[in-house]
Amino acid sequence: MRSKKFCHFCGHRLITKFVDGRSRLYCSRCRTPLYENPIPAVCTVVVDDQAGLLLVKRNVAPKIGSWCLPGGFMELGETPEDCALRELKEETGLSGRINTLLGVTTNPSQSYHTVFLAGFHIHPTTGIPKPGDDASAVAFFPPQKLPPIAFESHARFIRIYYSGYSTHTDVIVTT
Repeated sequence: MRSKKFCHFCGHRLITKFVDGRSRLYCSRCRTPLYENPIPAVCTVVVDDQAGLLLVKRNVAPKIGSWCLPGGFMELGETPEDCALRELKEETGLSGRINTLLGVTTNPSQSYHTVFLAGFHIHPTTGIPKPGDDASAVAFFPPQKLPPIAFESHARFIRIYYSGYSTHTDVIVTT
């Protein structure tokens, strides 16, 4: 993972300094610690009338060619709910409405260190599933025939959905 070397406010070289109980990157010119935080993202659990789970096949790193839930990174000024609906539309062509927040978790990332992920159950309302944005394929999978899932955090939200919101108890989710 790449590390930050310069202050994003003034461009001065950062040092490491003990601030607020831990070693942090610090700008001695601005006298400002660099607080590094997780990157916010969302994923969506969308299920059809036959309890089939909507998955997208990734065409971007990491894990190109693997299946995962539709989702992505939040933009500035965007709520998690808005992000979930936007990402669903961008990646699958479907519109929907939020049913419930399934939970939040973190996922390690080589590019961003830690991703803070919110999972939403969404009811699809309009559209025809078609791959878009960073997906090469989109498909509904029967709960008993799910492919391996790219990210453990996505697999966790799938398990939460099928254990609490579905009558299917024979679902096996692997990463």
